Amino acid sequence: MTPALRLAFQYVLLFAATGASLPFAGLWLSSRGLSGAEIGALLAAPMLGRLVTGPAAAVWADGFRSRRTPIAILGLVAAVGYGAAGLTDHAGLRAVCWFAAASAAAALIPLTDVLNLRVARRTGHSFAFPRGCGSAAFVGANMAVGALLTVAPTDAVIVWVVAASAGIGLYAWRGLPDEPVGAAGPVDGMARFRGLGRLVRDPVFMTALFAIGAVQAAHAFYYGFSAMAWEGQGLDARTTGALWAFSVVVEIGFMWWVEPWRRRRGISAWSVLMLGVGASVVRWGLMALAPPLWALWPLQALHALTFAATYLAGVQIIERLTPDDSHTAGQTLNSMLAAGVLIGLATLASGPLYDQVGVWGYGAMALLAGFGGLLALGLRRRLG
Repeated sequence: MTPALRLAFQYVLLFAATGASLPFAGLWLSSRGLSGAEIGALLAAPMLGRLVTGPAAAVWADGFRSRRTPIAILGLVAAVGYGAAGLTDHAGLRAVCWFAAASAAAALIPLTDVLNLRVARRTGHSFAFPRGCGSAAFVGANMAVGALLTVAPTDAVIVWVVAASAGIGLYAWRGLPDEPVGAAGPVDGMARFRGLGRLVRDPVFMTALFAIGAVQAAHAFYYGFSAMAWEGQGLDARTTGALWAFSVVVEIGFMWWVEPWRRRRGISAWSVLMLGVGASVVRWGLMALAPPLWALWPLQALHALTFAATYLAGVQIIERLTPDDSHTAGQTLNSMLAAGVLIGLATLASGPLYDQVGVWGYGAMALLAGFGGLLALGLRRRLG
């Protein structure tokens, strides 16, 4: 099996897990008696915690000989944590287990991205191909779990996530390419911390992080509460799964066909980021109006730009702004802010917003995406 296919299978496992947890974790937690504000807090805690756990994971991961080893360990930690969260009825213990599991799961994506980038540079395969396979798995998980929930209790969500997380850990142990962390072996601990410090003190790098992070964090209300909002509008779980799946089908098309075309045409990553900003303002602004089902389909198609375009542009921008010896740190900081601290704060705010104003909470997400666009304008001279 080629390295690209081996990486693709890992992404399939990764997004089989998130394809169940992202759209349906709120429903599962709601079935356990949690309010919107409580769900928002529980989901936001590990995101906010990534301010510490993200850099710690990056420094820890670079201490191994092989890049696949920490991925395997974190997958197994996620499986155990999610499993424990599903077995306990104690609110405090559930929160601790969820925090540990979600923190481990969140670290898996930037570590896999760095491995993919390194192997792609060596073998010549497109970074977007394995990542797009993960998006295809996300679609399958959306559809499968949505259909499953029409005949099974919501506990099926946590069972699915545990099984996928265990698969991630077991497969990574021997299935992923054995890519070394560095040519000379594991990086010295103090050197890893100095690399992080260098990046945090770079104003251009940090502006890029906040610009990318704001646009990605604008998905918070959608990730946490779209299933509940659509249920309130009379849509069943199967339809919710189909809507999520459709958005990711379009995302896959962007990654597999539009992204290679963009590279051949020499369109800059900054331009792609700005396209994502504009699509985000439109998408979330219109979602705040509680559109009917027929209008949700074209709005879901904008996910190709609000997520995929922003994500790929962000990975490329961060790689460009990061020294060769700090790629793990750079991508982890990017993930920490975009899929961690900023989206955590947005998720924390989304719970009370949903309780108080319902779908009008999407309007706050449109404003957040617009703020990211303003920051990105300042990067045009460096990245345009």
